[in-house]
Amino acid sequence: MFSKVYSAQPTLLGANMVSVEVDVSRGLHSFNVVGLPDKAVEEARDRVSAAIKNTGFKPPKSKNEKIIISLAPADLKKEGPLFDVPIALAYLQSSGDIDFIPDKKIFLGELSLDGSIRSVRGVLPIAREIKQKGFTEIFVPKENADEATLIDGLIVYGVGNLKELIEHLTFREATGGAENQSKKKKLLPAAKSEGGEKTRGDMLDLCDIRGQESAKRGLEIAAGGGHNIAFYGPPGTGKTMLARAFAGILPELDRDSALEVTSIHSVAGLLRENIMREAPFRAPHHTASYVSIIGGGATPKPGEVTLAHRGVLFLDEFPEFDKRVLESLRQPLEDKMVHVSRAKGTAIFPANFILVAAMNPCPCGNNNVKGKRCSCSPGDIARYKRKLSGPIMDRIDLWLEVGHIDYEKLSEKASGEGSREASLRVKSARETQAKRFAQNKNKIKTNSDVGVRLLEKLIPITDDIRKLLNESARKLDLSPRAYHKTIKVARTIADLDGSDSIGTKHLLEALRYRPRDII
Repeated sequence: MFSKVYSAQPTLLGANMVSVEVDVSRGLHSFNVVGLPDKAVEEARDRVSAAIKNTGFKPPKSKNEKIIISLAPADLKKEGPLFDVPIALAYLQSSGDIDFIPDKKIFLGELSLDGSIRSVRGVLPIAREIKQKGFTEIFVPKENADEATLIDGLIVYGVGNLKELIEHLTFREATGGAENQSKKKKLLPAAKSEGGEKTRGDMLDLCDIRGQESAKRGLEIAAGGGHNIAFYGPPGTGKTMLARAFAGILPELDRDSALEVTSIHSVAGLLRENIMREAPFRAPHHTASYVSIIGGGATPKPGEVTLAHRGVLFLDEFPEFDKRVLESLRQPLEDKMVHVSRAKGTAIFPANFILVAAMNPCPCGNNNVKGKRCSCSPGDIARYKRKLSGPIMDRIDLWLEVGHIDYEKLSEKASGEGSREASLRVKSARETQAKRFAQNKNKIKTNSDVGVRLLEKLIPITDDIRKLLNESARKLDLSPRAYHKTIKVARTIADLDGSDSIGTKHLLEALRYRPRDII
């Protein structure tokens, strides 16, 4: 007997529909799964058999049946355990143990041996895909139900075990002598979840950092316009603390961005909440490999630059990263996306993040530091310097020195403005930019996203400011990229100041943060 149910699997950052077809015929017992299954899918035969037995039905292994499970399309690699539930349902229907209508329904979930259903990854992009394909109901593990309800127009059922799923699918309104039907329960659709509000939790507050007012100002500008920023100075002066406090002044993600970021983390199996309201903060170690940062592998998977999408990528000890890793940042920093090509396919991942880099003046950290003796040889310093190429340094908008703080200031109590006040100004600046770019079809959200082609149209400057900028660019020998970035940084400073146009003070402050030779 033949039966067919529907499922799906996450692919890259999207999803593909998968039909689970089962044919059961007489013969010596065999249980075969076809359709390019990986090891986890092949092992489903044992999980499904045990789960069916412990749910109260005869398991496939107890019958003389030839069972063929086909996962279509056959040329798509099937990965992970999320096909356990549809395989079990399709088998039970094919063997005549249950009867239900599978149309417009999607089933996902990994089965435990006792029949309970475990959570899976990638539910949000799957829910988005099936909605577009015209499906109306999705059955997911209870742990994933809130995630699936983020997509409007779907009826979502959170299921705890195979038994209650079967009872729901075979439920009939009890009539007459159908006493056995009255014992069955029907599942209730999961309530829509919008996730929790943004909480700062254990984030560092700017007022916890003594001194470094110039660096704090730079953080506010970077957050206000989505600009890349680098801190340089001797060790122990607060560069890492500043970077970690940065996450606390970023505005909450809007719904579209939140769904986009949540989908990425769901596919990667890193989702810890229903919907990610806060901008992601990624801080890989400087020994991280090229593939872990950029993405890749035999089957292309997203790396840290994609996991930091719409958030922050913090690279501490910036020059200590492998040179290949640093040079590979050129494309995502410029194009806000990364292309990964491998033998098994090509993928384009989003990578619109704010880079926050921190570095010392030399490997030991004491080069040109007053009162300290540098132990690095000229060769060590030269190698350290060569790690940072001109193109990479040119792609960082703001360069800020973080020097030593007086001990008297370190002993003072926390005072001054904190992250809350800075975040309010950042939020106001972002709202100003949203209004400015509202009519643009390129989905530009911040000043840093504006390309050269649209710069004159979206960020106009007066003739006086243009003249001052040109004179300054000649004296400072700015590259064309640095020239355009100065305009964008000046526009952000004006937005934070509540000014409708870029003034002289805004431009002069932007020039202070220009790219420079800092080693």
